[in-house]
Amino acid sequence: MPELVPEVQRRFARQIVERLRAAGFEAYWAGGCVRDQLLDRPPHDYDVATSAKPDEVRRLFGLRRTLVVGAAFGVVVVLGPSGAGQIEVATFRSESGYHDGRHPERVAFSSAREDALRRDFTINGLFYDPIEERVIDFVDGQADLRAGIVRAIGNPVDRFTEDKLRLLRAVRFAATLGFTLETATRQAVEQMASQVTVVSAERIADEMERMLVSKNRTVGLRLLLETGLAAEVLPEIVPVDARQRTQLENALGVVDRLERPTFSLALAVVLFGRVSPAGVERVCRRWRLSNQASDRAEWLVAHHGCLKNAPTGRWSVLQKILVSPGIEELLQWTAAEAAAKGREATDVAYCRECLAWPPEKLDPPPLATGDDLVRHGLVPGPIFSELLARLRDAQLDGLIETKAQAMAMVDRLVADGNVLGSDRA
Repeated sequence: MPELVPEVQRRFARQIVERLRAAGFEAYWAGGCVRDQLLDRPPHDYDVATSAKPDEVRRLFGLRRTLVVGAAFGVVVVLGPSGAGQIEVATFRSESGYHDGRHPERVAFSSAREDALRRDFTINGLFYDPIEERVIDFVDGQADLRAGIVRAIGNPVDRFTEDKLRLLRAVRFAATLGFTLETATRQAVEQMASQVTVVSAERIADEMERMLVSKNRTVGLRLLLETGLAAEVLPEIVPVDARQRTQLENALGVVDRLERPTFSLALAVVLFGRVSPAGVERVCRRWRLSNQASDRAEWLVAHHGCLKNAPTGRWSVLQKILVSPGIEELLQWTAAEAAAKGREATDVAYCRECLAWPPEKLDPPPLATGDDLVRHGLVPGPIFSELLARLRDAQLDGLIETKAQAMAMVDRLVADGNVLGSDRA
């Protein structure tokens, strides 16, 4: 996907509003981009809300530049020029009859005011006119932004009954923005926490990722625990006794010191000590994470502590960790753990010195390959992987330095019966 250019993206979002207005329609920026702008945060994307119907939007911007992504909800994507990305243009609507705790049964095109009132929180219910540079506020969202409050629009129980994902979003917004949950909104979250399980695993994972990679991740985790949501989405971290509470506090102290962690790293740190690598895999499977994210989280938990005493350990052991794809995350975890304990991260410093070595020193090519073993007269089989691993360790530890020495070592291992079988061709 082409990289977005904020200035180009913003200009394109304004042009969409200008074109809709020139055609006689009402149109504003809506939702998160307005909230972020008022908080002096760069918006990640822009959404436009308008009185134009989907077919009118498509006629105005052209069928080749538009995509219908939510016909029932009046949502059309307008494709922008290079650097602008794409903008969702949604018709003002009201919704009713949420049958599954996520999706409305009935959608009716409506006014800007009605569209604002069907949204989740006051801070997300604002519109902005980029032409006249004014905020349109039907829900007192500006006051809550100034006060740092996450408040449901209208009755919070009604809002959460409509869409159970909002239970997690309430906590995520409070945490990532550094806001406070308004009392009635928080009470509704606590009252309805058990109902969040109707939300799809992918949606839960998305909210958890946004929370765990934010700088206020520990605030989010504490809110999850206090409101009862953790027991539903991540029961593995809920402490049941004093020992587990201490363990959790230690984990929170470490996760708080991570610098811009990946989702896999933050999740691994939170889960470490409460579940095994296999338990991490079960959490990832429950959330339907990608194989890459799941494998990385498992690897991190399995290799926790492996960098301890790095300068004095066997190089053949340390080297394999240093050249692994997850090494930067493991180093970050090790450094955060040292900081949480008030110690210097000497092992991390040594590892970084090693990582700065030239490739031929850090990860030299192997002295022997499977083809070399075949030419040496061995029959391919389980013996190959074991022999190559033994040769690699000896090479890294400086015990052998040439191919001839490697083949001589092979002969010794086979003759002594120290490998799985020793058949020759």
